Amino acid sequence: MPPDSPWAWPDVRAAEEARLGPFAARSRGAARLRPEEGPPPLARTPFQEDLYRIVHARAFRRLAHKTQALCAASGDHPRSRLTHTLEVAQIARAVCRAMGLNEDLAEAAAMGHDLGHPPFGHAGERALDALVPGGFSHQAQSLRIVDLLANGGTGLNLTLPVRDGILKHSKGLGPVFAKGDSSPSTFEGQAVRVSDIIAYLAHDLDDALEAGLLRPGEIPVAILAVFGDSHESRENAMVKDLLASTAVSRDGPRFSFSPAMEAGMAALRSFMLEKVYRCPAVTREMAEGAEALRTIYLALTTDSELAEAIPLKHLSRTREEAARDFIAGMTDRFALRYAQTVRERGLPPFAGRP
Repeated sequence: MPPDSPWAWPDVRAAEEARLGPFAARSRGAARLRPEEGPPPLARTPFQEDLYRIVHARAFRRLAHKTQALCAASGDHPRSRLTHTLEVAQIARAVCRAMGLNEDLAEAAAMGHDLGHPPFGHAGERALDALVPGGFSHQAQSLRIVDLLANGGTGLNLTLPVRDGILKHSKGLGPVFAKGDSSPSTFEGQAVRVSDIIAYLAHDLDDALEAGLLRPGEIPVAILAVFGDSHESRENAMVKDLLASTAVSRDGPRFSFSPAMEAGMAALRSFMLEKVYRCPAVTREMAEGAEALRTIYLALTTDSELAEAIPLKHLSRTREEAARDFIAGMTDRFALRYAQTVRERGLPPFAGRP
């Protein structure tokens, strides 16, 4: 912009303060994992800077080739881990906008929440959890990526609220609304946690219908009565119910669904477990992927030549940790190709970066 231009760029930090409600997290003064020298970017708040760093990370781009619920072989349109991430971020922004919370914090945490997810969805996660000493969780691995592994081993050095939102986003088999140490420390982090659930319940059913694993007539009438018969109606029903049911006190919003919606979400999840996640076609694909990860892990932890070729192995304390980091970073197709290379054993070790 020329010096004599009449246009004045807005102060992004002042603009953030002006649009936020009383319970929103402010990026002004948000500490990072490690102090940084020099002035902050003029055009981005600290949370916006975190988003910039996440979106430009290699681990973020690899999400495009990682399974969400259905493998790419199911068709051209099933959600990948990347498109799932984008939908979580979109929902989280909408929820935070309606509540006067900080959309930028929610978006950054949402965009980083699955960076550590291994290939082949939760089947891959279960496989690694059974193999790695001390177990494996994708949320902890996501934090390891942003703290250390990204940028060739220097990490992204995100703000503490974004790191917290990444680490505590996962519901697993626990309650939707976490309490105690497992609860995100900001309301924006809590919004990301519930948005993750809304996203996958809405879109996994959509993908199953698209792939022909389900026919519309198989969806129980009771589920249709709660959610409607489209992806849009399912997502909107959950978001609207969340906003209507969340009470606000002097301590801030207390996220909740109505009893009817909670029951409907539980019924939908049970239906998906039975008819989609555990159906023969999906379990067969996931079993193949999980076996590939087991094959790779065994090779990396027993073969010195393969172990020596693991990228960033110097950042790990043990060969098992290095194998975990390498495998968790793989895409589905890279893992299948690497496993085949391991099985053939006559080929030289593949030393490329995943």
